[in-house]
Amino acid sequence: MARIVALINQKGGVGKTTTAVNLAYALVERGKRVLLCDFDPQGNATSGVGVDQRSLETSIYDLIIADEPDPKAAVIHTKWMDLLGSNTDLSGAEIDLIGLPTREYRLKRVLDPLRSEYDFIIIDCPPSLGILTLECLCAADSFLVPLQTEYYALEGLSQLMATVRTVQKRLNRSIRIEGILLTMYDGRTNLAAQVVEEVKKHFGDRVYRTAIPRNVRLSEAPSHGMPITAYDKLCRGAQAYSAVADEFLEKNGGK
Repeated sequence: MARIVALINQKGGVGKTTTAVNLAYALVERGKRVLLCDFDPQGNATSGVGVDQRSLETSIYDLIIADEPDPKAAVIHTKWMDLLGSNTDLSGAEIDLIGLPTREYRLKRVLDPLRSEYDFIIIDCPPSLGILTLECLCAADSFLVPLQTEYYALEGLSQLMATVRTVQKRLNRSIRIEGILLTMYDGRTNLAAQVVEEVKKHFGDRVYRTAIPRNVRLSEAPSHGMPITAYDKLCRGAQAYSAVADEFLEKNGGK
């Protein structure tokens, strides 16, 4: 049965989608069955694995809105991993979901039937704390926070954890934190070191030992529709995500 992991941060541009795509593929390289669920209206994870958003016959939006969704038929078998794709249709979902019953569990209803097919389902969440992110938190077993090593990131992390505590009390009691992954790390700056120290003080061993460095090749890979270890496996970004995948499996009992 798959563990469903939501990658969440309400701040954009922190490496969330980059992490979703590259962690998913690094797990595939380790022999795991992985489904990437793009739940961001921007659809960057979809294009990041080489799928044209405009070509989607059934998007994740179609599935959560449908009365009787068929998620297995909507899965796209890409060269890198399996995918439930997203496009801009999802941007209107918050309004469409208002009148639907048990609206917080529409994504869970889509993903649960797929659990038996995979070892891990990775959800790329939208950069917000709205209803779409609540959908992700209600569907997931755990959540992973990509955190940029800058001052304002700590403020946003506090707000995010408050939202998660509310979800735990009211909607999904079993969700737990998978970890904090430090991204865009530049060890030459004092600020980065201070942020790392502060995060570790509050979250201890939940902070991944591996930090993702700033790396040009990581920025280039999505434009080619490729995960970083397929695009340039020798670059620092690829080596970092490979190490993250090993840590991830270690935290999950080597599953």
